[in-house]
Amino acid sequence: RKTFNVERSALNTIYPELGRTLGDELLEPHRCYYPLLKPLLSCGVRRGREEREEPIIKGMAHITGGGLIDNLPRILPHGLAARIEVGSWSIPPIFTLIQQRGGVDRREMYRVFNMGIGMALICPPRHVDGIIASAPEARLIGEVVEGRGKERVIVS
Repeated sequence: RKTFNVERSALNTIYPELGRTLGDELLEPHRCYYPLLKPLLSCGVRRGREEREEPIIKGMAHITGGGLIDNLPRILPHGLAARIEVGSWSIPPIFTLIQQRGGVDRREMYRVFNMGIGMALICPPRHVDGIIASAPEARLIGEVVEGRGKERVIVS
């Protein structure tokens, strides 16, 4: 409500860019990622003569309670950063509406909101195609890079 600076009755207003009321959009339940993640977490890659498995997934972040900028550093080792490529996924209209109507700075949007990325996985580049094949809605949205200073997530 603070971002929109509207009365409670505005929750019943239909916004053309949403195709439904603001209230219905804000009450949309989050997706359960377990069915998509379970097969990925239970498989590995054989490494060397020891026949031990190396996990395909090196890190996971459920992007809630803060956006990409606040959540991704929790799974990145010291000295590394995440470079996120804006435009590599479709941002849901609710976030554009919030940014425009609330006058919210782009970096603040990525710090506070998930911008349509509910779950982020980190994996070696060689496994990206296999993960996307097993979860067709998955997108490659960036890469892990050498960190420079305090900025742990670079939104470009």
